[in-house]
Formats: sequence, structure tokens, C-alpha cells
Amino acid sequence: MNELERLKDLLNREKVKLGVNIRQMNSPGSPVYRTWENITVPVLLLGASMLATLYIHTWVGLAVLVAGAAWWILKVLPKVRDGVFDRSAAFALSSEPVFDALWAKGVLSLYAKMPDGSERAAAKRQDWRAFVRALSDDEGETG
Repeated sequence: MNELERLKDLLNREKVKLGVNIRQMNSPGSPVYRTWENITVPVLLLGASMLATLYIHTWVGLAVLVAGAAWWILKVLPKVRDGVFDRSAAFALSSEPVFDALWAKGVLSLYAKMPDGSERAAAKRQDWRAFVRALSDDEGETG
């Protein structure tokens, strides 16, 4: 079993947590970026606010903008963040070259809490393969 398969197994058994830099992955040029999630709703909110200001009253337009911004921040952004995480994790775990490329960019990190209470983490500067092998060895697995 290669390290990526071991990592998938550890993730499935919740022995390791995968971290994703959402800001990097939710930007234009990223393979998991979706324009409509990030642009369409704010543009519609801004348009509605401008129309309310123009045709009703300035305070109504401001109220629409504030209510829309609150809705966007409290309801929509958490769903966008979760979607970006899920798509990024699926993309990263699709193959070793993809995982290696994202790891080298500093997009991914790994975290594990050990049975003795100690914590281990690995990020861009550490070797993720060595991290996975060490966790597998600590659990008595061979591969």
C-alpha cells in the first residue's frame, strides 16, 4: 500500500485530519474555484441594493445591502467554505502527483492526535510521506 492509500485509510478512520488553505483554493485559477459561488450572489445583492436606493429610498437600499451582506456572511460563506474544502480534499486525494503539487504549494496540511495525547502536524516544509509512514508504524501497520 502506497502512502496516499495509507493516508486515505487514516483519514477514513479519523486518525488524521486534512487541512486545506481555503483562501488559496477558492481563488481564480484553482481547479476547484467556482465563479458563480463567489461572484453571482454578491453582484445580485449589490444590484438589489442599488435598485432599492434608486426606486425606493436610500435607507431602504442600505437596509437591503446590510441584510444581504449579513445573510451572505452568516449563511452562504460557510457553505462555500465547506464546498471548497470537500472539492479540494477530493481533488488532492485523487492521485499522488496532484497531492504532491498541492503540498508543495502549501495548500495542504496534516494533523494527528496520538493516543498518548501528543499532537503531530505536518505542512509544506515537512515530508507528508514520512508523516504518514510514522503514523502507520505507530499503529503497528505494515505496508
